Amino acid sequence: MIEQPILIVGRNGQLGSCLRDLAALRGLTAVALGREQLDLEIRDGIDRTVASIAPCMIINAAAYTAVDQAESEVGKAFNINRDGAAALADVAWQRNIPFVHVSTDYVFDGAKCEAYDETDVPAPLNAYGASKLAGEAAVLAAHPLATVVRSSWIYSSTGSNFVRTMLRLAETRPVVRVVCDQHGSPTSAADLAAALLKIAERPFTDDRRIAAGIFHVAGQGATSWHGFAEAIFDGLSRRGVRPPALEAITTEQYPCAARRPVNSRLDSSKAERVFGIRLPAWRHSLETCLDQLVGRGDTDAEGNRPGWRQRNAALSDHTCGQQAVAAHL
Repeated sequence: MIEQPILIVGRNGQLGSCLRDLAALRGLTAVALGREQLDLEIRDGIDRTVASIAPCMIINAAAYTAVDQAESEVGKAFNINRDGAAALADVAWQRNIPFVHVSTDYVFDGAKCEAYDETDVPAPLNAYGASKLAGEAAVLAAHPLATVVRSSWIYSSTGSNFVRTMLRLAETRPVVRVVCDQHGSPTSAADLAAALLKIAERPFTDDRRIAAGIFHVAGQGATSWHGFAEAIFDGLSRRGVRPPALEAITTEQYPCAARRPVNSRLDSSKAERVFGIRLPAWRHSLETCLDQLVGRGDTDAEGNRPGWRQRNAALSDHTCGQQAVAAHL
């Protein structure tokens, strides 16, 4: 049992929420801080906050993640994703605290046909990806024994993500158009949180150099955004909800401020070799998420699905134009 707490930074995001809830479920001592308690844009208070908690491990799940907005807020994205992350890592290094930092598949340009492994050279296409890549380098420079975990297409039953956007559109639109020529590995935030906690729970007598560096951790298998939407709508059908018609479009038909890689699939075999971590198949984890959001198919006496609309009423809008949707994750 870990006596000192694990410090989770970014408690209000979907990954931070899953980390907080899973730590509590496992009986782990954890302190989760949001921006109100630890703002990565304000570096002066970071050391004082960390000192007051005296954690045994820091997991940084905080980030600027507005992919399109980052094109017009480059400075803000770098301030949080590079400078803030580096400042937190530096405090951890000075206090001899293990540090885990979460990054993204968008550090790659998508030119490779196969899944990307950790030896592939990053070449981000957008400001968000560039800020996260710079953050990786800055974190490892400040904390040479840090663990940097890249993941992709993260979703959960809370927050703003592709799954919840599809559920909202299923309620409001007869036809949904989704890009079919961008491919990646959907990753459940709950699965990723479990992987990060497994890293955090490694015996501290282990050689920390083994866990240092960059690791890919993503859901097993791959699909396109259109394929992801198709699986979501199939899940709705199995739960007694009639989905909208789904239409495939190309990236060219869905103009966005930020360019996205056509392939950002991640090879997670290194994490399996080093940590014994292998996430479930993405389709399996999607079913778990849909069970939480929609239910298992239960209806009331009149054939309605009580509470589903209320659970999905306050979703953020990821639409562009009239009926097209793509990922802003």
